[in-house]
Amino acid sequence: MSFDNFLSQLKAKASELKTEALKFKNKDFLNAAMAGSALVAMADGSISSEEKQKMIKFIENNDALSVFTTSDVIKAFQDYVGQLEFDKDIGEAKAYQALGKLKTNSEAARLLVRMIIAIASSDGNFDAQEKKVAVRIAKELAVDPAEFEL
Repeated sequence: MSFDNFLSQLKAKASELKTEALKFKNKDFLNAAMAGSALVAMADGSISSEEKQKMIKFIENNDALSVFTTSDVIKAFQDYVGQLEFDKDIGEAKAYQALGKLKTNSEAARLLVRMIIAIASSDGNFDAQEKKVAVRIAKELAVDPAEFEL
């Protein structure tokens, strides 16, 4: 093996490790984002295609989450929705547990609340049930709901 090949392989491995490290670093945000998305999307009893599309677009355009594939995002979202559909109380407990991991990161928490509001209003109707869930999520994240006119 030539030195150039060795160097090339070493760079490729370093890049893979960086990508893996970024995924690990942002896994809590991904889970919290998908948990919050599932909670607010299910607030009115159904999930519209607009809500799903808004959530996917947000993730794709967020630098911190761009290391995740769309399939990773969809799988995490479907996992939280599935848990909520199977048993609402247990599903909510797991979703709020994931959200709670961001409580100490106020920047991430505020970003998450903005994302939740955008998803909830993507179908053109930010109803009382969705607002109630958004308020509860904000409080779980130690963010004042009034900052977002909730």
